[in-house]
Amino acid sequence: MSAAVHADLSDSNLTLAHGSGRGLGMALIVAGALCALATAGAAFSGAGGISLKQWLAAYHVGAMSVLAMCLGSLFFIMAFHLTNAGWASAIRRQFENVASFLPFAFLLVLPTLLIEVLTHGKLFLWLSHDMAGDPLLEHKKVFFYLNQPIGGLPVFFVIRAVLYAVIWTYLSRRLCKLSRLQDESGDVALSAQARRTSAWGMLVFALSVAFASFDWLMSMDFKFFSTMWGVYYFSGAAFSAAGLVAIVLARLVGAGKLKGVVTSEHFHDLGKLMFSFTVFWAYIAFFQYFLIWYSNIPEETAFYVYRNNEPWKSMGVFLMLGHFVVPFLILLFRPVKKSPAALTVMGLWAIVVQVVDIYWVVRPMVHATEDHAPPLTPTLWLDVIAILGPLLVLAGYLFVRVSASCLVARRDPWMPEALAHRNYV
Repeated sequence: MSAAVHADLSDSNLTLAHGSGRGLGMALIVAGALCALATAGAAFSGAGGISLKQWLAAYHVGAMSVLAMCLGSLFFIMAFHLTNAGWASAIRRQFENVASFLPFAFLLVLPTLLIEVLTHGKLFLWLSHDMAGDPLLEHKKVFFYLNQPIGGLPVFFVIRAVLYAVIWTYLSRRLCKLSRLQDESGDVALSAQARRTSAWGMLVFALSVAFASFDWLMSMDFKFFSTMWGVYYFSGAAFSAAGLVAIVLARLVGAGKLKGVVTSEHFHDLGKLMFSFTVFWAYIAFFQYFLIWYSNIPEETAFYVYRNNEPWKSMGVFLMLGHFVVPFLILLFRPVKKSPAALTVMGLWAIVVQVVDIYWVVRPMVHATEDHAPPLTPTLWLDVIAILGPLLVLAGYLFVRVSASCLVARRDPWMPEALAHRNYV
């Protein structure tokens, strides 16, 4: 469908002024980089009593939160293609914009991995020489090292990290490229190619996300294991990704763009996705805890026993309320799901609770060898600034990326269905 057929698909409605977000975007990227570098400098120099381990934990929280939102967006793109979700044609482009950051999201995680390997483990205890000979580590050595480290390098761990980067980069670049080529040619065969890529891509995506969450989060405490961990990370990723895209679309609509293209009906569906994944997260989080409690295996229960001490206990209660109860009760109501302003608030909340969730997983590892963690107050400023670094870089990238191309997949064959979309439930 061309702009001549439908006035809502005119250039003035579907594009921003070229380069309009570049100035603010670059400023946010620079600010994010400065946050990361300044806190890293303080950690490496020991200024203010800050340790490298504390900085790594805080920075890793920010990097893994950004990665989660990008991976969640890639999941939704493939799900839309696989299900021929016509209504999503109006909003898919913004998921593509977030997913296109995936190669850079991996680069944000990379400093943590490099420092951990080079320093023989700060947060990742299995890299520490002090753990050599531990029976449980010996049992899992093949998974980390391919039996023996080569030159001190955890070979299999490194190979998997490179493989994740290749998979995510290819899938995100491929699907975004096909979408933009269709903007130019209108060729419906490009949609079929995207669907075929998504068919095998979804399986590879699921495996890579699960194992990446094992490697970069769960393995920090190598004695702990949970077969539900990959789904736990994924559920939070999908929830925060939907929230981020809701914020982007609400800002565009508020700026007078996408009139008649992205309507309250599309926001309603975004709200449904957020509602679904907050329930899904609660389901996975509860049953992961329940099964570990029921089986009562020391290697598993130690993870929760340690986090049953303050300040982690209060944070766990906050997650129960903030990651499930609050969004569940608010997103139940249709007017909330249809309101761009309300979904903006809920989107921001989704990002905050996702960050807190990963913080609750990662930050206790700073004092994992101690009986009780000290109060967070003296170093909370470091945590906030270091976490903000990767988040600001992602925000800056989106300001630049969104303004650089058409705001929707204008010539997607399902666009007529998206424009006429109505919710009846």
